[in-house]
Amino acid sequence: MNTKIHQKFTPISFLLRVGFALALVLLTFNPSEYSFFHWVKGDFADGSLGPEHLLAGVVLAIGWAIYLRATFRALGPVGLVLAAALVGALVWLFIDLGWLSADSTKAITWISLVCISVLLGIGLSWSHVRRRVSGQYDVDDV
Repeated sequence: MNTKIHQKFTPISFLLRVGFALALVLLTFNPSEYSFFHWVKGDFADGSLGPEHLLAGVVLAIGWAIYLRATFRALGPVGLVLAAALVGALVWLFIDLGWLSADSTKAITWISLVCISVLLGIGLSWSHVRRRVSGQYDVDDV
C-alpha cells in the first residue's frame, strides 16, 4: 500500500496537524474566555444548557480522542516525556532570549496551550517522521 497519500508528508502537512491541534485546544479552553469551557460554565450558571452544548462537547471529545490516542501510540511514555522536554527547553530558550514573555498568568497559559498543541501535532505526525527516517512502516500502516 505504497500510495501517494502515504508518501506526502511535508512541513506543511506537519503545520496543518499542529494547526488543527491548536484549534482543538483553543476551542476547548483559552484565557480569552471564548471557549467551550467558558460557554458551558456560563450557561450552566444560567441553567440554560441544551443539546448544542452536548453536540459541541461530543465533537471536541472525538477530536481529543483522535489526537491523544495517536500521540500516546506513536510516542509512548518515554517519547512523550522527551517531546515535552524538547518543547519546554525551546520555550525556556525563547524566554531567555527575550522572544517570549512569562510575566503574567495569561501569557503562561497561552504558552502552555501552544505547547500542548505542538506535542499533539508531533504525536500525530511521528509515524510519518519515523517512516521517513527509518524506511520502516508501523504495523498499522501495512
